Amino acid sequence: MTQEWYEQPFVFPKWANYLLPAIVMGVVGGLFYVPTVVGLGASPKTTAVGYSPVQPVPYSHALHAGKLGIDCRYCHTTVEKASFAAIPPTETCMNCHTNIRTQSDKLAPIRESWATGKPMEWIKIHDLPQYVYFSHQAHVNHGVGCIECHGRIDQMEQVYQAKPLSMSWCLDCHRDPGPHLRPKGASVTDMGWAPPADPAEAAKLAADCLYQYSIHDKAYMQSCSTCHR
Repeated sequence: MTQEWYEQPFVFPKWANYLLPAIVMGVVGGLFYVPTVVGLGASPKTTAVGYSPVQPVPYSHALHAGKLGIDCRYCHTTVEKASFAAIPPTETCMNCHTNIRTQSDKLAPIRESWATGKPMEWIKIHDLPQYVYFSHQAHVNHGVGCIECHGRIDQMEQVYQAKPLSMSWCLDCHRDPGPHLRPKGASVTDMGWAPPADPAEAAKLAADCLYQYSIHDKAYMQSCSTCHR
């Protein structure tokens, strides 16, 4: 070899020597990072499945919506005409409790709220991110039952989040909404309603529901702007 060969400049800069260990560290780290991120992102802790905060009053949906059969819309009055489901004011509670269990210790915060005019500070359970647009009106007026998103509220002593409410979970329904719909005339608040057990009849009902509610543009239902405005 000639002296000139040794004097030729290197093709790669010296810092390129550090690329190989950096690549190795990135690959090894990725093997731990990706499963960890995916696992946490899909875990109940992240999606809030099972989230059940202690409320200022131990209100039982199992008693009110279940045993007594009070319609969801009696308390959540805006579900059919607004994007949000209104939390009932103290006045709604006192419509009954001025005459029923008037001395109950559990209802003391309600009576105090009634006397002072200060609203109850209920803790929101089903809380979507601010960048997500969700309309109760659009869903319940097109045959989506309360149970689809909230589970069997009528069996919950203390309400908890039963469904993940994640983007993928919502898209699963938006891609194939038919099986999640009820025909016109069937109450969306009826927790005991169920589609036919026979698969053929259930498929026919799903198709009929799509026709009844004029749900044909599934591309729009999967568009980013539908939920992110």
